[in-house]
Amino acid sequence: MGIFLGIVVPILIVTAFAAVFAFCLSYLGDKLSVERDPRIDDIERNLSGANCGGCGYAGCSQFAEALFKGEADISRCNPTPPENKKNIAKILGMSGYESAATVAVVHCAGGNRAVDKYEYQGFGDCKSAQILAGGSKACEYGCMGMCSCVSACTNNAVNISKDIGVSQVNPQNCTSCGRCVSACPKKIIGRIPKSAKVYIACSNTTTGKETAAVCKVGCIACGKCERNCPTGAIKLKNSLAAIDYQKCIACMKCADGCPRKCIIKVENNK
Repeated sequence: MGIFLGIVVPILIVTAFAAVFAFCLSYLGDKLSVERDPRIDDIERNLSGANCGGCGYAGCSQFAEALFKGEADISRCNPTPPENKKNIAKILGMSGYESAATVAVVHCAGGNRAVDKYEYQGFGDCKSAQILAGGSKACEYGCMGMCSCVSACTNNAVNISKDIGVSQVNPQNCTSCGRCVSACPKKIIGRIPKSAKVYIACSNTTTGKETAAVCKVGCIACGKCERNCPTGAIKLKNSLAAIDYQKCIACMKCADGCPRKCIIKVENNK
């Protein structure tokens, strides 16, 4: 009998403790849980469901949350049909939304004008080089020109400039599918409106002094473009120029006045 009690009693005690802990966890889980807004699920249902990553997020679920929080724009998702984008706009309370056509651009013009940390002689593309100390460029945002984006593009829209050794996008061939955006390990390929006439060819958000030390054409946040813009379409954010295309009138004063020539004109965009 004593042996029996010696076995059963500890088991009952452990079971009781387990039941108490389970109840506490369940109670606290209900109290502390953050309710998911049902509109996020509505947004996700209207997305393509491709989970391609072309929007810059891990999947449609993350992108839906970013849209709901106002951290992303619907135009980033190329596979989603225009009608679905309008539905998402309604869910978000955006009246009169029209999906704008976009093209990809490479926000870097460094290439052989940027300082190298070392000479990469390994096998592979940009993704392979990125594994070794973050790539060969002293600028952590610098295009390595090793064709990850070129290989990803199925429309022959991306190539490596022979003159400066950076990736470039031909807007006439670009369908804004987002494959190059996802393929770039530096995350320096973005989208701009197809009607845009200029873009910032730099992604370096360090100080102007630090940027100048690693690249001859990187934005040094001098502010000249901001001062020259007659509509306030260009502002400095995190030591880097940024363009508000809704305000831009394509006067070209920012590009013409830029001492670093990192504001690029896109002559053949329509």
